[in-house]
Parts: sequence; C-alpha cells; structure tokens
Amino acid sequence: MSISNTQNRYGSISIALHWLMLLLIAAVFSCIELREFYPKGSDPREALKMWHFMLGLTVFGLVWLRLIFIIIGPVPGIYPVPPSWQMLLAKAVHFALYLMMIGLPLVGWLLLSASGKPIPFFGLNLPALISENKSLADTLKELHETAGTAAYYLIGLHAAAGLFHHYVVRDNTLLRMLPKR
Repeated sequence: MSISNTQNRYGSISIALHWLMLLLIAAVFSCIELREFYPKGSDPREALKMWHFMLGLTVFGLVWLRLIFIIIGPVPGIYPVPPSWQMLLAKAVHFALYLMMIGLPLVGWLLLSASGKPIPFFGLNLPALISENKSLADTLKELHETAGTAAYYLIGLHAAAGLFHHYVVRDNTLLRMLPKR
C-alpha cells in the first residue's frame, strides 16, 4: 500500500489518520459522557474532564495534518461515479466534519480560557486564548455542547453513508478508506 493517496485509494497515512481520529473522537465523547456517573468534584470525574480536554486538543492538532494530506494528494475517485447531488452532499458533510474537528476543540479551549481554568495538555498548561469572562464562558459552553450534540448526528450520517455505499450501492467509497487486506 502506498504511503500517499493515489487516484484509486487513500494512502496508508490518510487511512491511519482517519481511523485514529475516529478513535480519538469516540474517546473525547466517551470521557465527557462518562463523567456524569461520578459526583461533581470527585477525582474520576475531574480526570475524565481532563482527558476530554487533552484528547480534544489532540484532535485539533491532528486535523491540520489530515488537511495537509487532502491538499497535497489526490482524492481517490469513486467507482461507479455517484450522481452529482450525492457528491455535493458528501462534500458538505466532509466540510462540516472538518469544521467540527477544528471548531469544537477551539471553542473548548476558548471556554476554558473564558472560565479562567487551566488548559491541560499532557503535562503542559497551554496559554489562555482570551481573558476570563463569565458571560462569554456561559455562551461558549452552550455553543460547545450544542455543536457536540450535532456532531453525534453528523458522524452517524457519515458512517451510515459509508455503509450504504458499501452494502447497497456497492461502489468503492468505503473500500478506499479501509486498510488493504
């Protein structure tokens, strides 16, 4: 398998980043959802929140690497070629996914900054992006939570489309992103 993308399939780096991002995003969502099982202020709850922050920032860092590979490499074609409305919808969903992978961590970073909280990142404390502002923090929290909920549906739509193309349409949409067997 080629390291970089070809006209027929994604390269090993793009494939690895795609599935790594899926695992990271699942972990980010799991951490924030699982924290609800623990009392406020408890060590497990605080640890899950910290992992949510750190893994979210990891997504933020890796998404830029994914974008570089999209820009420098070809996007493999889909065969048979889907109707133009499906291609347009796919581009819109991919754009929204990238917006989510950039926007959610960035809003989270801004939220921590506006809340006056530290921004942990694997032993480092990242700088605040803005000064403390309780009113803005409340707005950012609502935005972050709403966008996070929308992301659940967006990821589900993306997965369903891949499975639809594989099992119903029987094109190579999903196969382009699977590791070669």
